[in-house]
Amino acid sequence: MHDIRAIRDNPEAFDAGLARRGAEAMSARLLQIDADRRAAIHAAETAQAAQKAAAKDVGAAKAAGDEAEFERLRALVGQKKAEVAEMQDRAKALDVELTEMLMGIPNLPYDDTPDGADESDNVEIHRWGAPPKFDFAPREHFELAAVQSGMDFETAAKLSGSRFVVLSGAVARVHRALAQFMLDVHTTENGLTETWTPVLVRDEMMRGTGQLPKFGEDSYQTTNGWWLVPTAEVTLTNIVNGLTVEESYLPRRYVAHTQCFRSEAGSAGRDTAGMLRQHQFEKVEMVSVTHPDRSRDELDRMTACAQGILERLGLAYRTVVLCTGDMGFGARRTHDIEVWLPGQQTYREISSVSVCGDFQARRMNARFKPVGGGKPEYLHTLNGSGLAVGRCLIAVLENGQQADGSVALPQALHPWLGGKTRITAEGTLE
Repeated sequence: MHDIRAIRDNPEAFDAGLARRGAEAMSARLLQIDADRRAAIHAAETAQAAQKAAAKDVGAAKAAGDEAEFERLRALVGQKKAEVAEMQDRAKALDVELTEMLMGIPNLPYDDTPDGADESDNVEIHRWGAPPKFDFAPREHFELAAVQSGMDFETAAKLSGSRFVVLSGAVARVHRALAQFMLDVHTTENGLTETWTPVLVRDEMMRGTGQLPKFGEDSYQTTNGWWLVPTAEVTLTNIVNGLTVEESYLPRRYVAHTQCFRSEAGSAGRDTAGMLRQHQFEKVEMVSVTHPDRSRDELDRMTACAQGILERLGLAYRTVVLCTGDMGFGARRTHDIEVWLPGQQTYREISSVSVCGDFQARRMNARFKPVGGGKPEYLHTLNGSGLAVGRCLIAVLENGQQADGSVALPQALHPWLGGKTRITAEGTLE
């Protein structure tokens, strides 16, 4: 959420930032509501002062036997009391209107976030590894002989509908091993704290990270009001919701492996084959809570953590900075990591690492006390996949495919598979 004081101080810069994101200027409307709100607060305070003064004089008029003055002052007290209530109600309504407007406005990009309209304007900043060469036409993951018995979309459709999958046997084992591998690397080598969190959350938690009020249709809500998390970013970031921590508490670096749920609203017809885009999937999510002065360095550190997983698995990837037109609602700068998928002959997103500045912290009212004293300041938050487990499974299967239909598994994964090195064309792990 944005700071109305910052908008007051520099409305031109605020509108310019929105323009870079393709949004219309909003400072004039926001500042008018803010001015009306502050005027209502001032009017309520003025009326309240007059009410108190008149209330003091009522007793004096009564004691002096001045019935006319007594009645006039008593009427004035009632009038001012009504004015106070009216102005307080108006101020409260305007405050709600202003807050809701601010809640629906995207974050402003950093100066070095590239401008652009869509993904075609994203800027590549790093590339690692070479896509494997095959002496046969590579297939997509769901076409591989080794996968046929362990990736069941028909049964999933019977159970739940489209965009679900049932994994079994060797494929399910590799999927589980990938998540464990990621968690172990992040906790033992990257300094993240493993965390287990609920997948059902309250409205205010979704508001805190920006999924509400604007993007409710992208998530699932239960009949009793809980939301199924679209990512563990929601729970991990909200650990500091409402807190004012000591500066020494920072940074906090969390990682969690959870189920995630997304309605995929607006994605009809996209990636319908296979398990690339599912309603239910698993992610290993990283979240950092930092001092404002160190959040940009943390973005690079988190990006390297995600890249390192792909490098350990020997999967070619590239990293791009998202342009202003392709960046998520709460981000100021985002690094997308795209892994090479031979079956599609292209790079596809497997991680998105974003720095949000104080945007989420303002929504959550999450602050820290500076070591040197002074007023509490808002924290900075970051989030990123480390990695999307299902998409990593796809990449491992497609990049390891062999001419006979089997799949060679990355060496780094062997210890998490009990020393097994491949999935045979018949679908067994050996």
